[in-house]
Amino acid sequence: MKNASKERASSDAAADLRDAWDDMMASLEQARNAIDQPELMPAPQNPRNLAEGYRYLMGFAHSAIERAFHEDPARPAFRNALSIINRATIDNADAIYFYAPIDGREHYVIRGRVHDHREWRGEAPAPEGPRAPHYLIFEASAGVLAGDSGDLKELAPGVKTLTGRLDSSQIEVGPEGDFEILLAPERPAGHRGNFISTLKTVKKPHPFEPDTPNDRFALYISGRQLFNDWQREEPIHLSLTRVADQQPALPEYTPEQAAAELRRCGELVRGQMHFWNAFWTVLMGVYGPREGSIPGVEFPRNGFNTINAAAGSTGGGMSTNLYAGGVFELGPEEALVIENRIPHPPQYYGFQIANLWGESIEYASTFGSLNGNQSEVDPDGVIRLVVAHRDPGVPNWLDTTGHAEGFLTPRWAYSETPPPDQWPEISAKRVPFAEIREHLHAETRTVSAQERREQIALREAHVHKRFRVF
Repeated sequence: MKNASKERASSDAAADLRDAWDDMMASLEQARNAIDQPELMPAPQNPRNLAEGYRYLMGFAHSAIERAFHEDPARPAFRNALSIINRATIDNADAIYFYAPIDGREHYVIRGRVHDHREWRGEAPAPEGPRAPHYLIFEASAGVLAGDSGDLKELAPGVKTLTGRLDSSQIEVGPEGDFEILLAPERPAGHRGNFISTLKTVKKPHPFEPDTPNDRFALYISGRQLFNDWQREEPIHLSLTRVADQQPALPEYTPEQAAAELRRCGELVRGQMHFWNAFWTVLMGVYGPREGSIPGVEFPRNGFNTINAAAGSTGGGMSTNLYAGGVFELGPEEALVIENRIPHPPQYYGFQIANLWGESIEYASTFGSLNGNQSEVDPDGVIRLVVAHRDPGVPNWLDTTGHAEGFLTPRWAYSETPPPDQWPEISAKRVPFAEIREHLHAETRTVSAQERREQIALREAHVHKRFRVF
């Protein structure tokens, strides 16, 4: 009888797990449909977009495997949210995106050590030697990570809550470069160090789930390390530890848990694919305004929308950023000349281009991005960028790598948002490739092929270091 019971249990577990596997595969098939089914609003259909669509899908699969099978708020560890192997959401080429699951009712400690960080306080960095990342931010939030639901309703006010944040302008660092940050629902009595709240009590009920308590506890701690000087700035190794008198015993892995994780894996991929297609097509109006597009935030062709602060309605993003966006649309002999005026210096400035899936254009071995350190400023204080299909031999070139269309995304980070009259100004003009220099400053220098090769070598070395796995 005992053996028969075990056999039935094994048979039932096998059937349940096979059902879960089939459910995961069905979700992955629904995610795959977002590459080429018109009703799911994919990027325009051409051979390159289709090929990159499958790579984009597998990037979400890579992330979903980590998230579905290896998230544990009791034993959290920081992981890459986006990287060179899972690009999406017009990812910032200057960033390490990191995140970890937490239970906002508990206490956690983040620890790290940085090199020269005087720039965090507005001081000049040391002239030589390794430096800290140019900018660092931590954000604790309640609600799903952007895109997980697969539904644009997740952007409605009250669905997600930022419970607390801390950036490098405020992080207290010890004399040896060490820092600790306490995560907790409330700052303990007598605590004077770095702190991020994991609890926020909201005034309005959840718009779709009115029984959700107004006390919102963070489910994730996430953030970014942003690099400006790719030659000298070093990534920070961050640890995250739950503070508890006793660590709970590691539970036995069960068929029920495995089945739930299999299903969640597929659901995450499906949700991300469906959400971001709808986000670009509907909210951002990338292919023309439609019902649900946000006036002033729609992405124009060869221009930029109204600069806006990060918010749920615009897809979230880093909460200290000002964003703008648009789409380049260029013929073989055309280029886009962009002028960026920045009256109030930000903590960070960067400009990225991406394909129409939102994957960043390759930024190690090509020029898919430029930041404040990599961009040359003209004598009149204007940063002039050139988006083109081939090298125009001038500074500040962004390489489309042959894409006729793609996203344009500048970012400006301010720990304290300046008044709107001090916000950056950005504009663009499509010009014939042969006439690029007519639209640049008279003193614009020439960049040689050798200099380009040297720039690429530095870019590749930094990116390989930033995303090394050992």
